[in-house]
Amino acid sequence: MRKIYYVLLLAILCSSFSFAQSLKSISILGDSYSTFEGYIQPDTNSIWYYNSPQHKTDVTSVKQTWWHKFIKENNYRLCINNSFSGATICNTGYRQADYSDRSFITRMDKLGCPDIIFIFGATNDNWAGAPLGDYQYEGWTKEKLYEFRPAMTYMLDHMTNRYPNVEIYFILNTGLKEEFNESVRTICKHYNIDCIELHDIDKKSGHPSVKGMEQINEQVKKFMVEKAK
Repeated sequence: MRKIYYVLLLAILCSSFSFAQSLKSISILGDSYSTFEGYIQPDTNSIWYYNSPQHKTDVTSVKQTWWHKFIKENNYRLCINNSFSGATICNTGYRQADYSDRSFITRMDKLGCPDIIFIFGATNDNWAGAPLGDYQYEGWTKEKLYEFRPAMTYMLDHMTNRYPNVEIYFILNTGLKEEFNESVRTICKHYNIDCIELHDIDKKSGHPSVKGMEQINEQVKKFMVEKAK
């Protein structure tokens, strides 16, 4: 009887493992909007959302974040969340500081082997007043990667080759200057990357509240459902 019990238990465990492995995995390349204490890789990345209610929104649980809700509700699994609070896509940060230690283009190779990648950025480039630069689709120099448009094109050009057969989506925040919005749209279109443009997101201190996180989740989910039709 005990032998039968262990055989059944082993079968259940193997079945559960196989199911988990069959789920599509998601990696996130993001900024503060996608951070949460204890859920970021590497764990040395700066975070904005904490377990304790000490910050400036009402988000106090990872279960309230847009990405956790989306993954949980749609039967995906998390591969890597490489988000860094305050990070810009280009190498120019706040007060024109050098952000090459944390920029999206510095972290874009560290996303594991996912089936889907969400890039949720450009917010800090906009807020920090990073130089726009020109649309440039090849021949990037180190200096040009301190400008938003060249860095954005460099990122998508590299990622579409670095992650072949991986679905890549760019999530565009609300409230950004139109020159940044139009830059993202234009560059995403050039690389055939779907751009999910958010709208009417509830925020506190410039960051999604619990309500805002749910709105992001719902809008991303709606986009994915429409795309699958």
